[in-house]
Amino acid sequence: MGGEAGSAAAAAGSEGRVKSLGLVFEDERKGCYSSGETVAGHVLLEAAEPVALRALRLEAQGRATASWGSSTGAAAPAATSEVEYLNVRLSLREPPAGEGILLLQPGKHEFPFSFQLPSEPLVTSFTGKYGSIQYCVRAVLERPQAPDQSVKRELQVVSHIDVNTPALLTPVLKTQEKMVGCWFFTSGPVSLSAKIERKGYCNGEAIPIYAEIENCSSRLIVPKAAIFQTQTYLASGKTKTVRLMVANVRGNHIASGSTDTWNGKTLKIPPVTPSILDCCIIRVHYSLAVYIHIPGAKKLMLELPLVIGTVPYNGFGSRNSSVASQFIMDMSWLTLTLPEQPEAPPNYADVVSEEEFSRHVPPYPQPPNCEGESCCPMFACIQEFRFQPPPLYSEVDPHPSDVEETQPVSFIL
Repeated sequence: MGGEAGSAAAAAGSEGRVKSLGLVFEDERKGCYSSGETVAGHVLLEAAEPVALRALRLEAQGRATASWGSSTGAAAPAATSEVEYLNVRLSLREPPAGEGILLLQPGKHEFPFSFQLPSEPLVTSFTGKYGSIQYCVRAVLERPQAPDQSVKRELQVVSHIDVNTPALLTPVLKTQEKMVGCWFFTSGPVSLSAKIERKGYCNGEAIPIYAEIENCSSRLIVPKAAIFQTQTYLASGKTKTVRLMVANVRGNHIASGSTDTWNGKTLKIPPVTPSILDCCIIRVHYSLAVYIHIPGAKKLMLELPLVIGTVPYNGFGSRNSSVASQFIMDMSWLTLTLPEQPEAPPNYADVVSEEEFSRHVPPYPQPPNCEGESCCPMFACIQEFRFQPPPLYSEVDPHPSDVEETQPVSFIL
């Protein structure tokens, strides 16, 4: 025992005894983990010569932290807060009972590990200006009379949000009007209505925007739309907010006395962090803003709440309501083009001669001629239709008239 301790102490003083220390996950292609899933992998150790160690342990930690410094420049932070979500400790190798040191022989060694994430919801990984939500797995090699060696890997965690839930399938609609002018010198109102078909979307999706803009002012206006990310941090009873524009789109100029319609103008969601709504010190939420830039006046803005989820829209949950709402918006133009008295289609007898008609009608018995209430019920007598198709359409009138008649032509779509 004493010889082992002495050799370990001598070994600890020399350099390069542990050639490498690494940590790999079982599935390196797995991008992120969720609550209740199993995290597995190996700790890889390569020794150039015998290595004495007290223990080899694995630690998995996850916490949310929010902090920021004082405006006066003090060294200590003015506000700080922390919430723990994960704390796991595993022993991968330790000395036998009664012995304080374990000796590893030269060569490569693998130490497998496996642990399960808590079944309680874990908050999505995030790094922002005034705080972060981070998870990591660390292997620690404890050595006698030498500093501990460690290797750390970040663990990406996501809290899944299903956009197919009823709350996120509900359409969002807002309307607002603004009077443009100063004091009693008003030039007229600018009105804006905006709608999105549902509240929940995922990364990479294109959001169709439906909007009606009416410019009754005397100024040239420009409609725009943008997706905003709002980060909210809470620490020591204080709050910090960061607002970022992550995507935007621009419409056409609208002159005075004109209107414009967005009938599904798309705005694509870039790769962003999903909404974080279940952390008590850090929140990340999104909104779709449709706004109008008015020269010389404050912009007119509508903000529609938006949730960025992780489970994509399957197209079934709100298909009926979504299609119905789109039908109402898209089909309104038909009221402007349908004629009040549409022209009736031509009679079949007008395009099929009487001779052809009689040749293709087989002799069927006529239904009985019933008079009075005692007659049997009348049944429909359906003839077998074997008519020839109507003649091909031609620009040449086969029966030209001497006088040209000019009549309005209407189309029924």
